[in-house]
Amino acid sequence: MTISNQIMKGLLDGAILGLIAKGETYGYEILEKLKEHQFPEISDGSIYPVLLRLDKKGYVHTTMRKSDNGGPNRKYYTISESGLKELQQFKEKWQALNKGMNHIFRSDNDDK
Repeated sequence: MTISNQIMKGLLDGAILGLIAKGETYGYEILEKLKEHQFPEISDGSIYPVLLRLDKKGYVHTTMRKSDNGGPNRKYYTISESGLKELQQFKEKWQALNKGMNHIFRSDNDDK
């Protein structure tokens, strides 16, 4: 089963902001953390446009540094003050939506 692109786009923004809020990180590490948290259908091609969008909106700060393993420079992300506010709004909306959906699904089971 695939999740619609529109739903995934909104969820990825919040999920990625949430991961960046936990501490400085870079793209590949974000991808691995999403997979660890069983986030479905994720590829590097789906997270980098989100990171670019979050950067353009001013929700994250970026820094280029050498990688630990001597490879090419990496872009590291940290959350900005406006990113923290956006994350808080996302959490509030998610909790309200989750509560509503759970209520609907419980009601469906009660009707049977």
